[in-house]
Amino acid sequence: MTTTTNPVRINPTTWNAPYGFDQGQLRTQIAQLLTIAGQGPTDENGALLHEGDTCAQLALAMHNVETVLAAGGMDLGDVVRMTVYTTDFDATLAGYGAVVERLAAAGATPPATLVGVTRLSLPGMTVEIEVTAAR
Repeated sequence: MTTTTNPVRINPTTWNAPYGFDQGQLRTQIAQLLTIAGQGPTDENGALLHEGDTCAQLALAMHNVETVLAAGGMDLGDVVRMTVYTTDFDATLAGYGAVVERLAAAGATPPATLVGVTRLSLPGMTVEIEVTAAR
């Protein structure tokens, strides 16, 4: 499913384009709002996968975000806000293509923020992704 709110992309500058996000988006006539708790690189039982591989953790965390979106009848095109939490900025930036590829495949460029934290919920987890979606 694609968004019915047709965002107006707001980008006064272009430095953000390679990272696959807009600096702002204006969406009107929102009928549904889906808030998704931080999704990490875990299997269906909550066990951490890909310890030591931030790129693989990013890819799996995005997969888990997409799974929750689908369960709510939405997809990445409906994401209006994304926050990526990381314990390792350098590794996350180096592997961020895993996020950009998934967003680009969906034609999505949600406003996003990368936040450095000292630790996440599971030992060895380096990334967690939280999103808000609307349609």
